[in-house]
Amino acid sequence: MKLKGLADEDFINYKVPSMFLITATCDWKCCKEAGIDISVCQNHELINEKVKEISNGKIFERYIINPITKAIVVGGLEPFDQFDELFDLVFYFRVCKSCNDEFVIYTGYYPEEIERYLFFLRSFENIIVKFGRYIPNKQNKYDEILGITLASDNQFAQKIS
Repeated sequence: MKLKGLADEDFINYKVPSMFLITATCDWKCCKEAGIDISVCQNHELINEKVKEISNGKIFERYIINPITKAIVVGGLEPFDQFDELFDLVFYFRVCKSCNDEFVIYTGYYPEEIERYLFFLRSFENIIVKFGRYIPNKQNKYDEILGITLASDNQFAQKIS
């Protein structure tokens, strides 16, 4: 999987300790729609990070040997812009390795924009998706599913399977 980064332990993006995978691409839809410069995005500096290719086997190995982490969070840029790789990773964990730990996927898309992708992900257990674009100057909101405060009140998480 092409990644900008991997944090073996993350305590910010989900209510349980998680491995955090930073995806490699984004079309900056949040900034474009809001008419703002991408420098406003909290992830804008990631674009300068080198892309690394890390195998699903290596990601799984790093995750499974860590007794602290209990979930996998995929975000940083836009995971659904790399859907084939995202799907392959979930498939690897679920089917090849029989690991049903929660996958949390952060996206700026709304459900209706990626319904075809959600259809495929629903075939796996324990998938949570955080939907919605970052909109500057919106009220932040605590999300019960994620157990964290999201930056904009239009954002929400949903357990899709």
